[in-house]
Amino acid sequence: MKILLVEDDPAIRLLIEKALSANHTVEVAEEGRSALALAERIDYDLLILDIGLPEIDGISVCKQLRTQGCQLPILLLTARDGVSDRVLGLDAGADDYMVKPFHVPELLARIRALLRRGSTTVDSTVIWGELQLDGLTHEIHYRDQLLRFTPKEYGILALLLRHPNQIFSRSALIDRLWELEETPTESAISSHIKAIRQKLKAAGATQDLIETIYGFGYRLRSAIPSPSGAVETVTPDSQAAAVLETGFSQEAADTVMVELWERFKDSFNLQLDVLDQVVSAVQSGSLTAALRQEAKQTVHKLVGSLGVYGFPHGSVLARQMEDLLHPVRSLEAAEKQQLAQYVLALRQEMSQPPQTMASSFTPTTRLPRVLVVGDDTALTERLQAEAAARSLHLATASNPVAARLMLDRYRPDVLLLDLTVADTHEDGLNWLETLKQQYPQLPMLVFTGQDSLSDRIAVARSGAQAFLQKPVTVEQIFQALQVALKPKPSTTAKVLVVDDDPIILHRLSVVLSPWGLQVTTLLDPDRFWEVLTRTAPDLLLLDIEMPGFSGIELCEVVRHDSQWGNLPILFLTAHQEVDMIVQAFAAGGDDYIRKPILEAELVARVLNRLEGRRKRGVGGWESEQPYPIAPSSPHAYGHTRQTPITQSAIAH
Repeated sequence: MKILLVEDDPAIRLLIEKALSANHTVEVAEEGRSALALAERIDYDLLILDIGLPEIDGISVCKQLRTQGCQLPILLLTARDGVSDRVLGLDAGADDYMVKPFHVPELLARIRALLRRGSTTVDSTVIWGELQLDGLTHEIHYRDQLLRFTPKEYGILALLLRHPNQIFSRSALIDRLWELEETPTESAISSHIKAIRQKLKAAGATQDLIETIYGFGYRLRSAIPSPSGAVETVTPDSQAAAVLETGFSQEAADTVMVELWERFKDSFNLQLDVLDQVVSAVQSGSLTAALRQEAKQTVHKLVGSLGVYGFPHGSVLARQMEDLLHPVRSLEAAEKQQLAQYVLALRQEMSQPPQTMASSFTPTTRLPRVLVVGDDTALTERLQAEAAARSLHLATASNPVAARLMLDRYRPDVLLLDLTVADTHEDGLNWLETLKQQYPQLPMLVFTGQDSLSDRIAVARSGAQAFLQKPVTVEQIFQALQVALKPKPSTTAKVLVVDDDPIILHRLSVVLSPWGLQVTTLLDPDRFWEVLTRTAPDLLLLDIEMPGFSGIELCEVVRHDSQWGNLPILFLTAHQEVDMIVQAFAAGGDDYIRKPILEAELVARVLNRLEGRRKRGVGGWESEQPYPIAPSSPHAYGHTRQTPITQSAIAH
C-alpha cells in the first residue's frame, strides 16, 4: 500500500513514518500545497493529513480533493479536539478524525480499517487445489460442492486463499477482518479456524488444508492439484522465509518512541526556550504579535508531540497554555502567573524519562495526581519542589477558570483548594459546594485562613475530606494528601436487576455500574432462577408487576431457599398502595423504592444494603472501605442528578 503522510512536525512525522514503513510505502510532505500536487499526480491508497499546515491548511486540502472527485481515503490527524473541529473536518470529506496525542497501535488500527474500507478491487477466481474462490459471488467450493460458511469464516479462508504465501497471526487476522469496535479475543480466531477445518473435512477433504505454524499463525498447506491440474497460485515455500503479516506491536512502538525522543530532545528544549522568552515578555509587558504567534504555534505542536512521546501531562499543560495565548488581548495578572507556572511545570515534566505506552497501562507506574487551586505562589512552589520526591504529580491553578479546565483535562486524584482563591470567603464556600456536586467522587482538601465553627461545618457539609487551618506547613499538607490518596480496595459486589421494561434495565445498569458494582439485568422473569444461580448476586432488585411471575412471587421463592435466604431484596414499583407495601415486606423484601426512581436515592439504598451485608460477613465479596465507594471508571467525574430514572412515571 502507498500512503501519503502530510505533517509539518518532524518529531511526529518521523515516528509515523517508521511505524508505517514496515508494511507500506510512505511518501511525506510538509505543507498543503505539496500534498495537493502529490495527491493529484500519484495514485495513493491513503492520505494522512494534519490540519495546521503551512500555506494551505489540511481542511482546505481535503475540500479541494473532494471537489475534484478524489475518493482517496483521508485520515485527519490533529491536535484540535473541539466538537466543531471534528464536524468541520468530517464535513470537508475526511473519512476519519484522530486527535493528537495518540497511541501508535491505535493509529495503525484506524489506518488498516480505512485501507479495508477503501479497497474496491473486484476479486477474480482463485483456485487452490480442490478449493475454488469466486470473488464475484463471494462463494467457496470444494470439488464443486458449495461450502456454507459464516461471514467471518468466509473472510478468514478467503484471505488465506488470496495470500497463500503468507502466514497470518491471530492478531493479523483480527486487524484485517474485524472493525476496531468489535475486536474479538484471539481464542475466538482459533474457534473459527476449527469450524472451517470441520466443514472442509465434512466436504471430503482428506488433508487439513489450513496449516498451523506454531508460534506464528496460519497459512494454506501446499496445494494438491485438482483433477484438471489447475493451481493458480505458486506453492508457498515451507521455509521460515514466508511472509509473516503482523501489526506494529506495543513494544516496537515503545522502542521507536524512546529512540526518537533521544534524537528530538534538544529540539523540544528549544521550544521550551521560546516559551521562557514569552513568559519574560508577558511579565515585562513587551510581548509582540510575532512572538505571541510563534508561541501559539509552539504550544500547539507540543500538545500533540509531547503526548505521543510519553509525556501525557505535558500535553495537558501545553493545551492550557494554548488556551491562555489564544485570545488576542493582554493577559491579566493571574493569567501571567499561571502561564509562568505552566512553563515551569512543563520543564519539570520533561526532566523525567518518557512514559512508554506499556507503562501507561500499568496502574502501579502512574503517579497520583494532585491539583492545587490557590494564589499563594510561595506555598505552591514549595509543594511542587517536594512533590516528585514524595512520588506525586502536582499541578496548579491560580483561579477558578483555570481550575475548571484542569479538572476536566488533568483528571486529578485529589483536589487541594484554597477558599480565598474566589472573590470572597463566601464565594469560596459556594464554589466548593458546586465542585463537590459536579465531582462527587473526587477527594477534596480545603485550607483557609478562616477558623469559625460555621466555616468548618460548611466544609464538612460539602463533603470535603479535610480542613486545614492557615498557616499550614508543607508537611501537614502532604500528610493530609497521603490520607486522601490511600488506596481503597475495590469491590466485586454483584447486583441482579429484574424488570420487564428494557429502558429501566438499561438506566439502572448505567447508574449502578460506575460505583464498582457488577450489574446483571434480566428482562424475562421466567429465566430468574437460572440467572440467579449462575450469577450469585449480592443484592436483588425486583419489579413487582411483571408478566408471568411477579416480583413478590420471586421474592418468596428466594426466601424459601436456604442458600439465598439472606440475600438483600429491594422492590422497584410504581404501586403506592399500603396493602401492596405490606405484601412486599411480608414476602421478605428489605426495602421498597417507588418509581419514578431518583438516582441518588437508589444508589444510597443499594450501597447501604451492601454495606450492612459486608459488616455481617455475608457474601463472597470484600471491601474494607465504608460506602460510598468511588466509581471504577477513570472518567467517572459525572454530575450528580436528582432526575428520575424513568422518562415518565411508569406504572408497573
